[in-house]
Amino acid sequence: MAMNQTRVNQLADRIQVIVAEMLERRVKDPRLGFVTVTEARLTGDLRDATVFYTVLGGDQDHTGTAVALESAKGLIRSEVGRRLGLRHTPSLTFVADAVPENAKHIEDLLRRARDSDAEVARRAAQASPAGEADPYRVPRTDEDLADED
Repeated sequence: MAMNQTRVNQLADRIQVIVAEMLERRVKDPRLGFVTVTEARLTGDLRDATVFYTVLGGDQDHTGTAVALESAKGLIRSEVGRRLGLRHTPSLTFVADAVPENAKHIEDLLRRARDSDAEVARRAAQASPAGEADPYRVPRTDEDLADED
């Protein structure tokens, strides 16, 4: 039996908070880097929770954190179950959130576009028109005709 989406979302938000608190206070693991729990999603039947996280640092920090989360999963899950008070404690899956990498990639692309636009503007400022300064034909006026006499 599926719950209504609002209730599912509220429980997911609580799971996010509980996991974040556990990682901050209870889970003492040297492999755990600077972890931020970015989101938790819960299936409609409340059986499975996916916890998204980011880690500050390099590949070693990412790997160490993934291993530490996996080994602390049981402890975290039992705390989630205790605090949510559901009949069935959802299983937990930890997923590294790709958002920061994507955001950095987008920032790089935007920076390159800005640099390119600046270069185009710089070149345009130094450019002079090809051909005559005023390439448009100007209709002849009576004065022009009088000058030819």
